Amino acid sequence: MTERGDMGESPFEAPPMAEQERMAEAVLFASAAPVTLKELAARMPVGSDPAAALALLKQRYEGRGVRLMKVGEAWAMRTAPDLGFLMRKEETETRKLSRAAVETLAIIAYHQPATRAEIEAIRGVSVSRGTLDQLLEMEWIRLGRRRMTPGRPVTFVVTQAFLDHFGLESARDLPGIRELRAAGLLESRPPPGAMPGPADDAGVGGDGAEEAGEAGEGDMA
Repeated sequence: MTERGDMGESPFEAPPMAEQERMAEAVLFASAAPVTLKELAARMPVGSDPAAALALLKQRYEGRGVRLMKVGEAWAMRTAPDLGFLMRKEETETRKLSRAAVETLAIIAYHQPATRAEIEAIRGVSVSRGTLDQLLEMEWIRLGRRRMTPGRPVTFVVTQAFLDHFGLESARDLPGIRELRAAGLLESRPPPGAMPGPADDAGVGGDGAEEAGEAGEGDMA
C-alpha cells in the first residue's frame, strides 16, 4: 500500500485539464492586470495544475488575434503584435513623454538599478525631480534598494507595468542600440559606454549598474 502524497498527489480530485484551461482563461480575461501563477493557483480548485493549464492555453491562442504572454513573473492576454495598428487611436491618445523622460527611462531600463547621479553622468545633464516624478506617477519605474555607499543614494528600476506596456517578458527583451538610435531615442554619438546591453536581471532590480557617480546623491535619501 503506497502512502498518499509520495508522488505529490493532492487528496482532492482535480477538475479535468480541459476545465482547468477554461478556468485559467476566465481569470485572465477578467483581470485588469497580469496574473501570477500563485494568484491563479489560489483561485482554481485544490489539486489543479495552473502551469499546465497555461501551457495549453498559450498553445491554443497561437496565431489568434489575442495571445497569452508572460509579463515578468505574471501572465496576461494581449493583442497579437501584428495587429497593434488596430489600436493606434488609443495609443495616440496616451500621455506623451518628454525627450528627457524618454532618455531617463531608457537609462534606468538598461542600467538598473541606477541612481540619479548615474543617470546624470550618462545623460551629461542634470535630471529634474519632475522627470522622475512623472515616471514614478506612471508606475513605469519604482524605487529600488539603496546603495551601500556614502549617503546611501536610492536607486531606480523599471516595473512590471513598464514591461507590460511595451510587451516585454523581461528587461533582456529590450531593443539594442541600433534600434534605439533608429527610433530617435539615442543621440548619434552617445558618451562611451552610455548604453550597454539589457540588464541581466529580469526587470525589477539587477545589480549590474556602475558604482561611479554616486557621490553627492544623499539629497535623494
